[in-house]
Amino acid sequence: MKRSNCIQRLLPVISYLVLSLAPARSYAQINPPDPTEPPPFVEQQLENLTEVNDDETTEDDAYMQELVQFIKDPVNLNYADDGQLKELKILSPIQISNLLLYRKLLGNFLSIYELQAVPGWDVDLIRRIRPYVAINSKADVFNSIGSRLQKGRNTFLMRAIRVLEKSRGYLLDNSTATNFYLGSPQRLLVRYKYSFKNLLQYGVTAEKDAGEQFFKGGQKAGFDYYSAHFFIRNLGIIKSLALGDFTVNLGQGLTQWGGLAFKKGADVLNIKRQSDVLRPYNSAGEINFNRGIGITLQKNNWEGTGFASYRKVDANFIQDTLNFEDFVSSLQTSGYHRTASEVSDKNSQGQLTLGGNLAYSTDRLHIGANAVHYNFEHTILKPPYLYNAYALSGKTAGNYSLDYSYTYKNMHFFGEAATDEGMDKAFINGILMSVDPHVDMSLLYRKISRGYQSLYTNAFTESTYPTNESGFYAGISMAPVSYLRINAYADFYHFPWLKFREDAPSSGSDYLIQLTYTPNKQVEIGTRYRSEKKAINYNPGGAVLNPVIAKPKRDVRTQFSYKLNAAFTFRSRVEVSWFDKKAKDAESGFLVYTDVLYKPAFKRFSGNIRIQYFKTDGYNSRLYAYESDVLYGYSIPVFYDKGYRYYLNFNYDLGKKLTVWGRFAQTIYPGKTEIGTGLDLIKGNAKSEITLQAIWTF
Repeated sequence: MKRSNCIQRLLPVISYLVLSLAPARSYAQINPPDPTEPPPFVEQQLENLTEVNDDETTEDDAYMQELVQFIKDPVNLNYADDGQLKELKILSPIQISNLLLYRKLLGNFLSIYELQAVPGWDVDLIRRIRPYVAINSKADVFNSIGSRLQKGRNTFLMRAIRVLEKSRGYLLDNSTATNFYLGSPQRLLVRYKYSFKNLLQYGVTAEKDAGEQFFKGGQKAGFDYYSAHFFIRNLGIIKSLALGDFTVNLGQGLTQWGGLAFKKGADVLNIKRQSDVLRPYNSAGEINFNRGIGITLQKNNWEGTGFASYRKVDANFIQDTLNFEDFVSSLQTSGYHRTASEVSDKNSQGQLTLGGNLAYSTDRLHIGANAVHYNFEHTILKPPYLYNAYALSGKTAGNYSLDYSYTYKNMHFFGEAATDEGMDKAFINGILMSVDPHVDMSLLYRKISRGYQSLYTNAFTESTYPTNESGFYAGISMAPVSYLRINAYADFYHFPWLKFREDAPSSGSDYLIQLTYTPNKQVEIGTRYRSEKKAINYNPGGAVLNPVIAKPKRDVRTQFSYKLNAAFTFRSRVEVSWFDKKAKDAESGFLVYTDVLYKPAFKRFSGNIRIQYFKTDGYNSRLYAYESDVLYGYSIPVFYDKGYRYYLNFNYDLGKKLTVWGRFAQTIYPGKTEIGTGLDLIKGNAKSEITLQAIWTF
């Protein structure tokens, strides 16, 4: 390389070093990232998903496992392909394309700081991705099965969780009550996994939820849920081979998507679904995966995937003695088997799934054809409510689509056009644009007919599932200076048919603006304002027909993070919400918490503590807050009413191979004599939870 070219490539390295060390304190690069603390943008996205789904269940920890894997085995940016970069879930398609093009034109990177010279890569992005990537001069080549089987990492995890106060479900007299928890209040998780970089992974997972039986009753085999998987990558023409449990990710999530996929949030460029078609599955979530075999073959620009799966899934099984035709009224997705009725639903529906994908890809173009077909053991026949008029029914179902993307200069187009067995249509089309070195934009339009039905999908929609929705989303991200970023979006959507708790077609809107100020590596301040208007049945007068009224909700949040020194970090959040501020049933909510994180360099002990206060007028003004947990674990409780909450996490390295974690969390509701409802009702004003975990690595 000519000397002038070398100097040109070194300029961004020098400038980045100057910028990074300007607010210099030597501890800035001492500590490795804490694997129990994901990046702030990930925490926000997980909070958004919990709020959209109205579900606190966080059993699928696949993404947390991936982040930890990337910390231990960083992605080598000198040899990583498009698929590996997508798995980070941090980079936009334009940023990935620009990196690959830069590397193709100028060769391997000399330093991690040279990334600043890649178009669309700024200081903020490099800081976010830095823990998970590396610059190595040589590619790791392990093509033989023998080396993959011998040089990997074995991990054995044991976790126990227990709510200390016994709820009503455990205290009922079993001789007289017909509905109670059959098992013990402990939740147990055991997982063994062998992994070699990103090339080979296999293992077994076993889990028992609180209230489920263990080695007795209906669980003679011990745990309520077992999972096993074997997954290998890049073995000649075989790009991926999955045996046992795995997920399938097709197109933009209209046909099937089993992995984590973010929806609306401050990261406005992260609206496109990006993943390899096949992914290993070893989480404790019992619903969104396939069980069988899948294979992806790749040759030049062509890639083909085929998979077959058979599972017994939970369903509400009805014996029709009048017509002598048994059927399923609904598929159950909780994964709980605590009571007699829940146990009776377990594995009551057989489900055969066949599908595949054929794709052609170049540096800029991607075209793929996708197909998924289901055969059910029992006919699905949902209750005759009006909002179920177009619901999934019958003994078969299928989804078929074309997905596509094209990168032209600083623009990336993408989309998917899908249909189901009933020929109902669904479309998603979007564009990502880098309109200026400091300005990025995203646009997305979706139109999904009221009759389009799918299983195990996760598209970019307002609703949990892609059906009965049209909408337009626009987002913008601006960085006028290196220490300030402004993110904003607006989303308008319409539901052409009835929904649960919406007895008429309805419309809604969602706006967000967030400012993030990062003057140096030690300080980050973020403030956001969000305004949302959703329709819901509103009938205080008891009219014959439920009027559907748009109810507005607004919230303001400010977060602050300050790295005090090499060991301590201080974080805080204040959030205020208002629900239908001008109406008679108006509500408001308030939440504030403070975190102190302790992670000294090269020490065996670390931990963190949170103290929180919250007060809301009711459930409509509820608030959510991400909570750190033991490794791979996290929780996002919903807060309403008035109370205090605190938790303490710690971990200790007993040696190079054994690490233990502990957590204690408690919520106190002053003035209350009981909390919760139904079988989860607890006498008293406090709910306490303890978690213990040990991981042995060998």
